[in-house]
Amino acid sequence: QDDEFMQRKEKAIKAVTDIFEVYKPQRKYKRQKGAEELLDEESKVHATLLEYGRRYGFSRQAGKTEQAEDKKIAVPPGLAAAVKAEPCDEDDLQAAEELRIKTLMTGMAAMAKEESWADLAHVSFSCISSFLDLDVMHIRQAKCMQSELSAEERPERLGAAQQHRRKVASLNKQILQKTKLLEELQAKCTDLQAKCTEAKKTLTEVKSYSEKLDKELAALETIESQADSSILQSLRALVAMNENLKSQEQEFKAHCREEMERLQQSIENLKAETVENGEEQEPNKIIEQQYKTEKDKLQKIRLLLARRNREIAILQRKIDEVPSRAELTQYQKRFIELYSQVSATHKETKQFFTLYNTLDDKKVYLEKEVNLLNSIHDNFHQAMSSSGSREQFLRQMEQIVEGIKQNRMKMEKKKQENKMRRDQLNDEYLELLEKQRLYFKTVKEFKEECRKNEILLSKLKVSSS
Repeated sequence: QDDEFMQRKEKAIKAVTDIFEVYKPQRKYKRQKGAEELLDEESKVHATLLEYGRRYGFSRQAGKTEQAEDKKIAVPPGLAAAVKAEPCDEDDLQAAEELRIKTLMTGMAAMAKEESWADLAHVSFSCISSFLDLDVMHIRQAKCMQSELSAEERPERLGAAQQHRRKVASLNKQILQKTKLLEELQAKCTDLQAKCTEAKKTLTEVKSYSEKLDKELAALETIESQADSSILQSLRALVAMNENLKSQEQEFKAHCREEMERLQQSIENLKAETVENGEEQEPNKIIEQQYKTEKDKLQKIRLLLARRNREIAILQRKIDEVPSRAELTQYQKRFIELYSQVSATHKETKQFFTLYNTLDDKKVYLEKEVNLLNSIHDNFHQAMSSSGSREQFLRQMEQIVEGIKQNRMKMEKKKQENKMRRDQLNDEYLELLEKQRLYFKTVKEFKEECRKNEILLSKLKVSSS
């Protein structure tokens, strides 16, 4: 802050210097070469002041201003005689002064104003830009100084006593402002020192507490390294559970307190309403009695409704047990499919039985044939040894051939019977297929008629309604 104050101070001094440079006396008129030469020193001084836009002497306005300020500011003792020695007839002095000014101004020419105003604008802009970095107090000080300098630049020249008084007042004002600023800075410095001391004290306490915690933490770590890990984990879990239970207990207590307060408030409200409505107790009793009566009626109606609902449920179950037309059709399809599967399985099984019986018969006949051939082969040499045995062998062979022919005839007859039975069964099957087609056709026509009947019934209901 001190560095910042010094920087601002330097900028303020520079700004004031620039202001003095800007508002320094500037030459506005210049005596012509062919003008009359001035002889006395007072005329030369007066002409020089007129060249810079100043007047030598006092005007009426200046005198009045000075008198008004004399009432407020005390005049120094050294300047009291100069003030008393002023002439009393100000009108005559003013007329003589105006005549002298006109005489001197006839021999002067105006200077080029563009250059002076350009310099003034340039320097004023630099002064204003330097003011932007100042605080409000410094800007006010510079403004006061600028107003004083601009007052000095007026065409009317003020007296030495008034200039002195103004400078003294300006300096006193600056002293007061600087003193006030110094007091504020000292107060701020005192506050900052107190805060710094308090912060240092707090820092020392925090450091000591941190060292203490570090020592305790190191001791706990040594104890933890020596202890059993399973016990430590169980202890940590128990500690966490304890903390959780404590927090839950606090929350539950807070909730219970809130609920108790709410219930107490409700009780108080009900008591207040009861006290207010004490006169209406008898109507309340009548209303309660009516409420009980209506409640009993409602209970009886509910029981009756439950009984009716049970009856309706029983009837609904009985109705559901009766299959509808769609369900019957579905059942029929499923039964037909099941019959087809059973029929196919039965047919396949029957074929297996027939094949087995055929193969078994074939096996029996082959065994008989093999036995016959074996017996012929065994007895052939003995039968060929004599003529009697040969004849007997031939007769036996003829008998065997006759038996085979008879068996063949029987099998042919059995075959014809089976064929006839097959044809008969096939005819019966065709008749059954025809009946089945007729049945399906009849069922289809019946369904169509039922559908037409339902349509007609619906139309009749619509027309009757």
